[in-house]
Amino acid sequence: QGYEIMLTLARGTAEQREMAQDALNRWWWPSLMMFGPPDAASAHSDSSMRWKIKRFSNDELRRKFVDATVPQAHVLGLSIPDPDLRHDAATGHWEHGAIDWEEFRQVIAGNGPCNRERLAARRQAHEDGAWVREAALAFAARRARAEAA
Repeated sequence: QGYEIMLTLARGTAEQREMAQDALNRWWWPSLMMFGPPDAASAHSDSSMRWKIKRFSNDELRRKFVDATVPQAHVLGLSIPDPDLRHDAATGHWEHGAIDWEEFRQVIAGNGPCNRERLAARRQAHEDGAWVREAALAFAARRARAEAA
């Protein structure tokens, strides 16, 4: 689905191609982080593999993702925003640069770039839904009185 969207943008106007490149620039590193920390630093990776909760380690999943998406980006005419990205002819895999794991830790700790906005939207939605909760409580109380009578 993501590839289809990027394909549509890459085949579009110059502005749409710019949008595709901008999206790749913004999401490349967070996408690599989403697989979790490196296996050596992952607190639960070994047990998750042993218990067969997951079939592939964080590093293996990240490698599969990079190996799949780099050629797709090239087909689309997009540049991966990683100056250290290189293809290892011996292994046949793409090797990416160092991931900023401190940024990952900050996002997980709730200090991400959109965390304040996300929490504010959640609080606002809770406030906006107060009338629904109040109406449900009033209905339940009325029903309880009717059943007691």
